[in-house]
Amino acid sequence: MNQTFEDFQAQKLKEGYDEVLQRVWEPHFANEMHAHPFDTDARVAQGEYWLTINGQTIHYTTGDTFQVASGVMHSEKYGAEGAIFWAARKNHSTKG
Repeated sequence: MNQTFEDFQAQKLKEGYDEVLQRVWEPHFANEMHAHPFDTDARVAQGEYWLTINGQTIHYTTGDTFQVASGVMHSEKYGAEGAIFWAARKNHSTKG
């Protein structure tokens, strides 16, 4: 699938996501266990990426998609070439 960032962004905003970012990660970067206050629906645009949730690690490569729900603890590791992924975020507000 030859989707551009602009296509991905338009699709995710239409689906109700609040923002869509292009994230660029350095080679071999590792992000220790953490959580976000937003849901993420993302596509690996370039490179490779390992996502660990609940002790299970999944390896993603260019074109793969992944999701991480708000509040879910996870860690990340990026390949020898680094990685670029497009991340759609749906923020959760505590306002009533």
